[in-house]
Amino acid sequence: RFALALASSPRTLGTGVRSTMTAAGPSPLLAVVIPVFNEQPVLPELFARLAALFDGAPDCTWRAVLVDDGSRDDSARLIAAQAARDPRFELVELSRNFGFQSARAAALGADAAITMDADLQDPPETIPALVAAWREGADVVRAVRRTRAERGLRRVGFGLFHAFYGRLTDYPIEPNSGTFGLLGRDALTAFNQLPERHRFFPGLRAWIGFTTAEVFYDRQGAPPVARSKPPLRLLTICGLVVSFCGFALGLYFIAKRLLGIETASTGFTTLVTLVVFLGGVQLIGIGVLGEYLGRVY
Repeated sequence: RFALALASSPRTLGTGVRSTMTAAGPSPLLAVVIPVFNEQPVLPELFARLAALFDGAPDCTWRAVLVDDGSRDDSARLIAAQAARDPRFELVELSRNFGFQSARAAALGADAAITMDADLQDPPETIPALVAAWREGADVVRAVRRTRAERGLRRVGFGLFHAFYGRLTDYPIEPNSGTFGLLGRDALTAFNQLPERHRFFPGLRAWIGFTTAEVFYDRQGAPPVARSKPPLRLLTICGLVVSFCGFALGLYFIAKRLLGIETASTGFTTLVTLVVFLGGVQLIGIGVLGEYLGRVY
């Protein structure tokens, strides 16, 4: 089991793992790094598809490193059983839930590492294309989604995030790429030297540079998973609600004024709308500061 200091210090673990790896050559060591959190239902299929992939590419030495991130179901037991049956699978068990970014960083280190999720939204059958792009000279290979299963508000939310993130950062990420991809040895070394503990993997992957290639694939659906920090995010939620109420209240008073049924004294409409709306904006700002403060703490 790995304690907090080890899980949040990937440079130490990365260096230790790297010392046991063989140099890139005719049979490079490729590590498929997969964070796991309560993924018991999909693990048998994941094992089968990865094993089929490994069997179909004998010119590589494969290692599937599944990092159990404090799962509360039988995920760790299933991974341990698979590792006992097939030595190409390895369990890294964290002492508690540290978040999937920390879990992913805890096992990086190989001639090349493929990072993917355990829920099978990232199809393992795409991995050979990532390896082929790496062998052609790319140090970083991004898996870019041609299509994705999300619809409605969730799909709109992804689009808005990438649009805003691209405008706010000096090193924007590919809009349709996530954590699925490959890092070569040089990129891995640079990534493991980064000091961040709370890592946004796609952003840091773009920041380190190196020769980059893209492989396109179709993203599948996955069961919903809910994670949150209610105490820190409560103010943000309240701010959104209050701002919405202020906006709705302003529309209500404007409609009354236009219909000629406004009876309040002059300036009341403007004053109430501004107070409520700006109060909501302040709460949103405090909530955002709370998010950063929580990460610093």
